[in-house]
Amino acid sequence: MILIFINQESKILFNIYKKIAFNLPPEVAHDYTLKIAEVIYKSFLVKFLKSTPNIEPINKLNIRFQNKLGLAAGFDKNGDYLNFINNIGFGFIEIGTVTPYPQLGNKKPRVFRIAEQDAVINHLGFNNKGIIHLKKNLINFMDKKTTPIGVNIGKNATTSIENAHEDYIYCMEKIYEYADYLTINISSPNTKELRKLHHEDRLSTFLEKIKKSHESLEKKHKKLTPLFLKISPDIDQDDIASVSSMIKQFDIHGVIATNTTIDKEVIQNEIYRDYEGGVSGKPLFVKSNSIVKQMRENLPDILMIGCGGVNSKKTAQEKVNQGCDLVQIYTGLIYKGTKVINEITS
Repeated sequence: MILIFINQESKILFNIYKKIAFNLPPEVAHDYTLKIAEVIYKSFLVKFLKSTPNIEPINKLNIRFQNKLGLAAGFDKNGDYLNFINNIGFGFIEIGTVTPYPQLGNKKPRVFRIAEQDAVINHLGFNNKGIIHLKKNLINFMDKKTTPIGVNIGKNATTSIENAHEDYIYCMEKIYEYADYLTINISSPNTKELRKLHHEDRLSTFLEKIKKSHESLEKKHKKLTPLFLKISPDIDQDDIASVSSMIKQFDIHGVIATNTTIDKEVIQNEIYRDYEGGVSGKPLFVKSNSIVKQMRENLPDILMIGCGGVNSKKTAQEKVNQGCDLVQIYTGLIYKGTKVINEITS
């Protein structure tokens, strides 16, 4: 996917770049954009990118979030671009999803823009360079870090669902002391059987093992790195109830609601409904908000991060109104550029 990082204060430049980028395949455009952004960051052109929100920080779980808007996982899967992302106005950053070992992900093409709805379908499949690569990047960045950084972790495609906990624990052990929080991603629709972990019988066994490891790491490092669970927008009432119950039982510190949806009925253009993958952007907004509302009713005191369809100050505020403490954005940046960061956080 592409992320437009040219500030709309320079509207002509933004529009020109967007036209060029949208004529490239999404993954190619994304990679080029990041490389260009790194060059710009080191030059006088950085003034077009920087955003300086005027807002009080939010303190939750002993983390000082600079503002309520975070960058969602998926943009910088490997922590390769932290120097740049750290300086464009986000209140927090989530890197990943990362797996124990490098993997290529699903076959290309696997990312599709639906411009008429400001949406994207992705079928990436946790393509990443592995936890060791991400760990090195994060360690090298620690002295320059001014924004909280969470790490979103998942399982390798070759790991069975029965042994999924082993991959998450491996990643936790490698990154625990360097992350501000850890997100257990059980909600990507692009890794076979992963969403089965929402079911009560599997989730109970899974979280019991995850939590036991987490408690050991807390004692070892004498530091609490909060544990979040990222959930699907496609779960039914029974799963909402059981997931909420398991979160309480195992004292999970936060929820990220939600990942992408496989409900293609949210897409207006029928041409795209047969495309494999999860839908993000505007069409996800209502569905995601419904999950947020229900989870908040079940979990009145937990940290809730809303993700799905945020593309303006209004949509961010609607997430907050539904019960979110913080919100995340990704697809909204594709269509609006970094101006939306200032818009939401000012």
